[in-house]
Amino acid sequence: MRLSTRPILRRVALTGAALLAATAAVPQASAAAPDDRTAAGGGLSAVIRYTENGVPHILAGDYAHLGFGTGWAQAADQVCVLADGFVTVSGERSRWFGADAAPDFSLSSATKNLSSDLYFKGVRESGTVEKLLATPAPAGPTENLEELMRGWAAGYNAWLAQNKITDPACKGAGWVRPVTTVDVAARGFAVSVLGGQGRGIDGITAARPPGTAGSPTGPTTLPQGADPAAAAEAAREFFDTGRYDMGSNAVAFAGSTTASGRGLLLGNPHYPWHGGRRFWQFQQTIPGELNVSGASLLGTAVVNIGFNEKVAWSHTVATGTPVNLHQLALDPADPTAYLVDGTPERMTRRTVTVPVAGGAPVTRTQWWTRYGPVVSDLGPGLPLPWTAQTAYALNDPNAANLRGSDTALAMGKARSVAGVQDALRRTQGLPWVNTVAADSSGGTLFTQTQVLPRITDELVARCSTPMGRATYPASGLAVLDGSRGDCVIGSDPDAVQPGVFGPGKAPTLRDAPYVENSNDSAWLANADRPLTGYERIWGNVATPRSPRTRGAVEDVSAMAAKGRLTVADLQKQQFANRVPAGDLAAADAAKACSALPGGTATASDGGAVDVSAACGVLASWDRTTDSTSRGALLFDRFWRKLTASTPAKDLWLVPFSAADPVRTPRTLDQAAPGIGRALADTVAELKAAGIALDAPLGEHQFVVRGGRKLPVGGGTEALGVWNKIEAPWNAAAGGYAEVAHGSSHIQAVGWDGGRCPVARTLLTYSQSSNPGSPYHSDQTRLYSEERWVTARFCERDILTSPKLRVALVRERR
Repeated sequence: MRLSTRPILRRVALTGAALLAATAAVPQASAAAPDDRTAAGGGLSAVIRYTENGVPHILAGDYAHLGFGTGWAQAADQVCVLADGFVTVSGERSRWFGADAAPDFSLSSATKNLSSDLYFKGVRESGTVEKLLATPAPAGPTENLEELMRGWAAGYNAWLAQNKITDPACKGAGWVRPVTTVDVAARGFAVSVLGGQGRGIDGITAARPPGTAGSPTGPTTLPQGADPAAAAEAAREFFDTGRYDMGSNAVAFAGSTTASGRGLLLGNPHYPWHGGRRFWQFQQTIPGELNVSGASLLGTAVVNIGFNEKVAWSHTVATGTPVNLHQLALDPADPTAYLVDGTPERMTRRTVTVPVAGGAPVTRTQWWTRYGPVVSDLGPGLPLPWTAQTAYALNDPNAANLRGSDTALAMGKARSVAGVQDALRRTQGLPWVNTVAADSSGGTLFTQTQVLPRITDELVARCSTPMGRATYPASGLAVLDGSRGDCVIGSDPDAVQPGVFGPGKAPTLRDAPYVENSNDSAWLANADRPLTGYERIWGNVATPRSPRTRGAVEDVSAMAAKGRLTVADLQKQQFANRVPAGDLAAADAAKACSALPGGTATASDGGAVDVSAACGVLASWDRTTDSTSRGALLFDRFWRKLTASTPAKDLWLVPFSAADPVRTPRTLDQAAPGIGRALADTVAELKAAGIALDAPLGEHQFVVRGGRKLPVGGGTEALGVWNKIEAPWNAAAGGYAEVAHGSSHIQAVGWDGGRCPVARTLLTYSQSSNPGSPYHSDQTRLYSEERWVTARFCERDILTSPKLRVALVRERR
């Protein structure tokens, strides 16, 4: 049923002539308000109210119209990035950009356009997305979500039809085209398989039977004779969340720790600053049905992380391993057939032809099994050769999951953390993230409810191959014997999809004083209430935590113990920029430096380097990565070099203890031989670049917007800083020039007993990718200055914004 927007539109009209003037100033916006007659005529429409920093508040009468406004507003800010993504999921990158160029890695880990196209074109030609769309809920998408996606496509197309593109990234480009609902769903599919098939695309498209060009020969039990330890380490590195360009911190505090007796949530996702895997900030309202504010991944029609008047939530990348392998025993007479209980099954051929700019089309064949596609590797460190005897198939249950946006939609309607948990239970759509939530009644939630193959420790014990016995303990990657019918993955009764865990098996913690995650496993979501007893595929227990997790748990547990917390305390935590690695090691490193004979150390190239000036800088450093901090850059470069070259067991005098996981390992061994070498290499590096050892961090960690250099605080994964920032080191360009990924859509949310949530937000890279937009760098400047945006959620706050602009947008037919 379509809900009327007229009462709110009348309130908009009452704001008077100034508002009407603002409305008239919106380029290309229709002057006609959406109403039931517009909808009855077949056209879609929406009201978009823009407040400070170009944040749109989208008002509509039903889901199709809401999707229309969302698609329109996203296109206005991000049309070129969105269009590029649609080229990806249609399998046409090689046609427009060349086969050997690299995608931006936002929708897969494919290293070249050709492999990306071969995979995504195969997905389209096989009808994978259409079949998922046709699957009834709850296994498939709900009608509301389908209407949202239909509306999003219509809104995107209407913006293209009614506006001229000014962004130089795609102005006049032939690859910018209208899209369909299937295109929008295909983008959602790509996001769903990012951690599975999306990471294996190069191996899926390169897999070839023995005897064809580029295929291996000879029998194997472990790939290319690799020993189990090497396979285990390769798998551990491949699935190590600390190495991803996505991460996150999130913490929820219970009412027992807050000044208001209500919950608090700080979400700090770490995502790319460029390309199509960015967030976009907005509010969606259907009066009486939905009212939610937050951010979505580009091309998504729903709020992925955000808040409403009763509950707030964020996500962190989880440690659950979202795939497994099946080792196939091949038919001796046919390497494209495999045996299950002695009976041969033919592989399915998926032959795909990709057009290529300036060259002939390329045709390749992919091979699919009952378990999934045959794959030739999982990264360069873990080859999986297809021989006459053996091949490997990749099982990714998220390739049958188009429910992620339904989960987000259901969470946006939740009224409590119990409602969030129920939304996760009903929809089961999150592919690779944890959820952390708080509510206005003071409740908290951590849960790792994600779509994982139902790999139990018992199944692994019965069915692992030799490689699997090495990889599973190290990384959660199971390699099962695909030739045995009794090794088929089972199902849980509460799972909406076969072959996955039901939500009842997910590590979950409710109503603890705090719950926190920084991309380690669920074990220490609350250090006083460790979570244990889950299968290894979910993550590990009783193992060393990352510096970021250790620092985060120290910080948030101290905050909870202090009590009387407010949103302002969350804001302080976000920009505290404390360096846990510095607190652990800087003083001892300075002492080791001072003890070097003659203040000289030997560099990696054998040269002697005077490092004496570094000793005092390390000793006096304030142990933060504020942009004004002197010594932060020196320690950062030193610590990276030291930890890259010296095993952890050789660095610390007090080893890791599972009984004291937050405080161990600790006490840097000042006699560790790598310390002098790392100091020498760092001093030589900075001296060659003309960078002073005590230079303020912000002079050499920065972004350039509009010709202006903006200093950026925050620190790297190696340092363990909550406010994570990663940038390529380029000494010739001045240091860490241009951020690659890190803090993105930050939200600090609480409640004070009033009608509206208390929320502060910050989109670090700003709302628009168009350099000509006033919203291309405004929030980046705020981030540089450690300032926030006051969220406008309630109607009175939206309508009284001094920057209010109103667009009444509709299809023209």
